[in-house]
Amino acid sequence: MSLLQNKKTAIIGGGPGGLTLARLLQMAGAQLHVYERDVNRSVRVQGATLDLHADSGLMALEAAGLMNAFKANYRPGADKLRIADKNAQLLMDEPIFASEEMFRPEIDRGPLRNILIDSLQPDTIVWNSYLTSLHPMGNGWQLTFQNGSTAYADIVLAADGANSIVRSIVTPIRPLYSGVTMVEGSIYNSASTAPALDQLVDGGKVFVLGDEKSLILSSKGDGSLVFYTGCKTDEDWVHSSGINFYDRQAMTAWFQTSFAGWNPLWMELIDKASLPLIPRPQYCMPPDQHWEALPNITLLGDAAHLMPPFAGEGVNMAMLDALELSQCLTQGNYQDVHSAIAAYEQQMRIRAGAAAVMTMEQTTVLHSPSATEHLLRMFS
Repeated sequence: MSLLQNKKTAIIGGGPGGLTLARLLQMAGAQLHVYERDVNRSVRVQGATLDLHADSGLMALEAAGLMNAFKANYRPGADKLRIADKNAQLLMDEPIFASEEMFRPEIDRGPLRNILIDSLQPDTIVWNSYLTSLHPMGNGWQLTFQNGSTAYADIVLAADGANSIVRSIVTPIRPLYSGVTMVEGSIYNSASTAPALDQLVDGGKVFVLGDEKSLILSSKGDGSLVFYTGCKTDEDWVHSSGINFYDRQAMTAWFQTSFAGWNPLWMELIDKASLPLIPRPQYCMPPDQHWEALPNITLLGDAAHLMPPFAGEGVNMAMLDALELSQCLTQGNYQDVHSAIAAYEQQMRIRAGAAAVMTMEQTTVLHSPSATEHLLRMFS
């Protein structure tokens, strides 16, 4: 019997982890709401495509009964990978991953989100609900949102991302700065807006490494192109640099300085991008983090184990968290919610710690003098 029976459950955050968890818990009969800060489901979903792994993201979708919907919406061919140097010379042009071990189908964030939203019961998601605080109330929690509304929950499951409000309730451990700051941008209708870049990406991804910097380009099914720069900076660079990320002239000057000596083709990213560009300092939770489980509140996804994206584990870890947490809470293996949360957190932290070590190793090597050689060896 589900430990959530006759309890009000709040999931904070409507990303892939939170929505997957909601689907799995509703399949087991849980009464829940997902509180999501976006105003509605029509808000444009940012970010590059997601590659889902067989032993995590895809396994969670299988358990959620959503594989047919996934197969109808994923992008065959989007897993094609190219590696180029700073002079825009292709060094590797990898065909679609053919082996089962390497098969990592790509899906845009928007369609994945829609699949998960459509799988939920009506009115499960409470939109425009940006959590600002939570406080104990009776045996549960009082939730307060930016729009002035409040809600009560017996159990809080927090998938509220890198800047989690809930995390400080669970643990005082804070993430560590990785040494790298990324800058994200999008070019819409790239086939006509930036045809040379669009042809280079060719529906897949391009990794460009050089001068201890990274540049990643990724196509999306809506015809747009997303890019991320990665540079070694001080932790407070976003503020101390004084750069106005809404100003194209300022962004042009920054890129020309930071990527001096790179092919002029890359400058088109800044020329054609929608503004503002988004700076993202990269943080990672300590791989050996530990805390004592609380009886009715826990974390998943980036809220639990934030890490840079250079190993491609983020969304997969979040969806696997959702699967394992749902199993602990609903399969009758534990006497109470507290025990189920403790068991989930123990195995989650072991997984996350190993992924954090691997991710930080990748972050370091991809911003080292030998980055290109390392990546070519990895995919050879």
